[in-house]
Amino acid sequence: MTPRLATDPALWPAILALLREAFAYMEGRIAPPSSLHDLSETALTRQAQTGEIWIIGAPVACVFLTPKQEALYIGKLAVAAESRGQGLARRLIDQAEARARAMGLPALELQTRVELVENQAAFRQMGFVEVGRTAHKGFDRPTSITYRRAVAF
Repeated sequence: MTPRLATDPALWPAILALLREAFAYMEGRIAPPSSLHDLSETALTRQAQTGEIWIIGAPVACVFLTPKQEALYIGKLAVAAESRGQGLARRLIDQAEARARAMGLPALELQTRVELVENQAAFRQMGFVEVGRTAHKGFDRPTSITYRRAVAF
């Protein structure tokens, strides 16, 4: 299954459904709640205009890519439960690296929540290194971890 760029708004409901299903396990585990709660079809249109949305399949996996000054930011990486263990997340990360290379960006960057230790392990296994911790507004402790990985040119 090859990643493809999602530009058709007819895909937005399926992408939102995938994200809601894939991120459901975070309910009650992370504070503050995921920004996914605020995600809408309008927000997906904005993401497609200011960045990119890549999907695999119907979709069964997706990722948002947003260029920043020094890195390509990876957001909303999700794989449907029935499609996990097939290397789809790694394929999307490889696609992100190819896009960063094409844009001349030297790194990939992403964030995961402090509570999601399984995500942290998966990102480290894919070559990401912790570069910082941040706190959401109103929190006096770190709530997110920022990871980076150099892009091979």
